[in-house]
Amino acid sequence: MTSTAKHIWRLLKWGRVLARHGALRGIENDRNAPAPVKRLCRVARLGARQPVDPDYAGAFQDIGPAAIKLGQALATRPDLVGEGPARNLLALQDSLPPVDFALIRNQVESTFGRSLETLFTTIEEAPVGAASIAQVHRAVTPDGRAVAVKVLRPGIREQFARDVETYEWAAAHLEALGGEAARLRPRAVIDNLKRWTSREFDLRREAASASELAAAMRGIDDYRVPDIDWDRTNGSVMTVEWIDGIKMSNIAGLVEAGYDLPALARRLVITFLTQAISCGFFHADMHQGNLFVQGGPEHPTIVAIDFGIMGRINRQARLWLAEILYGLTTGNYRRVAEIHFEAQYVPSYHTVEEFATALRAVGEPMRGKPVSELSVGQMLDGLFAITRDFDMAVQPHLLLLQKTMVMVEGLATALDPDINMWDVASPFVRDWIRDELGPEAVIVDRVREDLDTLLRLPSLVRRIEERFPAKGGAPEQAPLPEIEIIWERRTRESDRWGGYALAATLGGAAAWGLTYLTMLG
Repeated sequence: MTSTAKHIWRLLKWGRVLARHGALRGIENDRNAPAPVKRLCRVARLGARQPVDPDYAGAFQDIGPAAIKLGQALATRPDLVGEGPARNLLALQDSLPPVDFALIRNQVESTFGRSLETLFTTIEEAPVGAASIAQVHRAVTPDGRAVAVKVLRPGIREQFARDVETYEWAAAHLEALGGEAARLRPRAVIDNLKRWTSREFDLRREAASASELAAAMRGIDDYRVPDIDWDRTNGSVMTVEWIDGIKMSNIAGLVEAGYDLPALARRLVITFLTQAISCGFFHADMHQGNLFVQGGPEHPTIVAIDFGIMGRINRQARLWLAEILYGLTTGNYRRVAEIHFEAQYVPSYHTVEEFATALRAVGEPMRGKPVSELSVGQMLDGLFAITRDFDMAVQPHLLLLQKTMVMVEGLATALDPDINMWDVASPFVRDWIRDELGPEAVIVDRVREDLDTLLRLPSLVRRIEERFPAKGGAPEQAPLPEIEIIWERRTRESDRWGGYALAATLGGAAAWGLTYLTMLG
């Protein structure tokens, strides 16, 4: 277990990097920041040259892989870090200098127990992409197929685990302060970060996600997922079909190829809504580098890559989400407010009427505005602004969805600056609500639920009998008392003499500083 002193040392070291990028200035200027926090910031920036404009993304990039992932998580939390830093962090590039190919070769050969030459006829030593978790090389299989080979960076699991342990320590101390810090749920942010990224460390999970999404979207002709080469995929290596197409970031290339950009933008939005609302399973890393366009201008197909981060929403949450989106687009603020209370997003001591009025203050300024001024991002920012007034706890399961919605809007706007996200989304959401909440759907759901309950009765009776058996036989073991192991106590005492004394003065400040390190003030 990492000592308290080491946690604080790491935070101070990272704070030094943040200071060089001007990312601590906002905390020092914040009148609500505690005095110890401001002193910690001054220590971290001592002698550092700070730029005029803070570079939050650059700071996280320089700290390392785990910080890059943390920055991406904080980009979903403008309520926590401020609108400016959140938008800056959305541009965070998940990239690092490539690992030497000799290490990549060793990683592949050690995990497969075979030489690289038996797996691939050729493989390019220069990577086509080097991210914080893995890097990708182009290769050709013995049967002549062009493939992309994704390989985990050696030692990345251990490095990430060390850094996240400190994030968890800091978040726990921050949340223990109560009040606003507890409402913002920093521990949930770090927990989501840990879960999202742990999936990326097992490339079989990513391959399975790609396969699941391909199955869910099989009926959508204009969307495709690359085929997985399962024979050349394991926990540290994933091999997929090589995609030849035009990146969505290459607007000039799409225009030159004759694609209808407004049509592509609409298709992108509908594809996302199909995944998130219809399927409940969506690609949550939809930046421009992960989307390609294939096929001719008459029949374009969007191809997605990189399925390390996926989002999942259960059916009830999707129903609530669809009704919220549709209510905001149609101005039915009363219904949107009712859904928030039904979902228990708003504590019951507030009233539906007051919340509906607050929602109207968010929605009405956007109604009737020119298309160029309508924004999903603006709507989300407005909703965040009222969460504090109504004591709304953060919903971690919706953070990925929110981040992806903003990404999709940015991509669609780049393709078609005049796109109206509401006009594109509203018919889709309306039709889905009608299909899911109409009379026929209600009857089908009730029959399915009741039949499922009946089918579970026999197994329920068996479990009751197992839990409360007939008298006789060996008695159940009583709970054993907890006994402290002496060498564990000694270890804690040895840490306590130096680390805890330092934690008494710096612990809370470091914890606060980690979560608020990107605030503008």
